[in-house]
Amino acid sequence: MQLELKRIQREVGITFVFVTHDQEEALTMSDRIAVMNAGRVEQIGTPEEIYHQPATVFVAGFIGVANLIPAAVVAVTGDLATVDAAGHRFGVPVTDESIRPSDSAVVMVRPERLHISIDRPTGDTAAVEATVEALVFQGPVLRASLRTDAGTELVAHIGPEDALPMLRPGDRLWASWDLDAACLLRSGDTAAETSPVS
Repeated sequence: MQLELKRIQREVGITFVFVTHDQEEALTMSDRIAVMNAGRVEQIGTPEEIYHQPATVFVAGFIGVANLIPAAVVAVTGDLATVDAAGHRFGVPVTDESIRPSDSAVVMVRPERLHISIDRPTGDTAAVEATVEALVFQGPVLRASLRTDAGTELVAHIGPEDALPMLRPGDRLWASWDLDAACLLRSGDTAAETSPVS
């Protein structure tokens, strides 16, 4: 039905306004999405922008599973912030020009963008140490629920291409991500920022 509606819209060549509460449907059907919260627009953008570069903590959690890591901004240089988060210091791209040193913020990383390794990663990646809490087989991915030493819950989607030994609850590992996989958001509802939002 979704693809059929997109085909009809292309053939007719007119604008469709489609209202849905199904986030996956919104990502599939839309050229542009407006995410609303309590009657006000939080963000307007393409599906890719909304998913990969949410403007707020609400949008990050509303569209898909989001790892939301509380952070303290240490420095901002151009479009890169240095943050302290989950007991580690690393860089995060900044798109909100109002973020300043000493601000409270949230680092958002999607589960499929986390890389899991037993050894601490090297190179230009951000990384936090964590403990495996649970593992759930979901067909194409293994969903790993992790907890950092600072108590932040993370979710990683581990694919068959990830060469890892058999993981078990209690195992220690590193969750890392490439610089462009994260975004820095202004801190909002602290209760929502302590665990992945799905």
